[in-house]
Amino acid sequence: MANPRATIGVIGGSGLYQMDGLSNVERVELDTPFGKPSDAIVLGSLGNVPVAFLPRHGQGHRINPTSIPARANIYALKSLGVERIISVSAVGSLKEEFAPLDLVVPSQLIDRTRLRDSTFFDQGMVVHIGFAEPFCAATSHLLYQGAQELGATVHPGGTLVVMEGPAFSTKAESFMYRSWGADIIGMTALPEAKLAREAEMCYATLACVTDYDCWHQSVEAVTVEMVVRNLQKNVATSKGVLRRVIPRLTGQRACPCATALKDAIITPGHLVPPELKKKLAPIAGRYLQ
Repeated sequence: MANPRATIGVIGGSGLYQMDGLSNVERVELDTPFGKPSDAIVLGSLGNVPVAFLPRHGQGHRINPTSIPARANIYALKSLGVERIISVSAVGSLKEEFAPLDLVVPSQLIDRTRLRDSTFFDQGMVVHIGFAEPFCAATSHLLYQGAQELGATVHPGGTLVVMEGPAFSTKAESFMYRSWGADIIGMTALPEAKLAREAEMCYATLACVTDYDCWHQSVEAVTVEMVVRNLQKNVATSKGVLRRVIPRLTGQRACPCATALKDAIITPGHLVPPELKKKLAPIAGRYLQ
């Protein structure tokens, strides 16, 4: 894209419905072949960096995790020129040492969702992206570094289980995830991370721990009130991390995310229907000439 309207995308989760410190702010309503995004996208600049902000659940938290239009969200951000996405989300802890109000920058995912569209390439062509390392290591490192500099308690790495929701886990499920060695649990990093990889965008998560899920014997099981209370405390910290990190997310990308589709498309280009090439142009256009 010759003149991107934004190069950094921020997807705000529970509690983070707006970005502070942006100048030249503009709200844009977009439509995509996959429907409308969760809400209008807020465009602005943080320093000299053009940013696009999207509240994942919509303003007022209207969309439950299963119903989030993830394909529309990622497609819209890609169409605006976004190359790197920072996702901010609330999570429960599956480890004693990951305490409520801590931050985590996870490095691995376990997919327990089952009702969500998780690919742009669901008909007419077949694509198998590499997903062994689901988060962008370079962007994740900058997130961790920024949180450290702010003095936040932040954990580098760790495995995030993504469950379907919207109900919280049963105790049996929570103990099972702990037995797997998972560290935190949430409802929204997938299919976002898979779709971002298909769109050759860097994706990293700043996870805000709000509770101990329901496994902890001496702490009350997770409730909405508990999540909201701790989220409000973490929002200011996450905004501070974003203000510190976004100006550093510039320049040419050297990570594998930028060429994720290069060897992933199985279907020969001449067999892809012209209307599908047009539909997927922002995602895979350079490989479908």
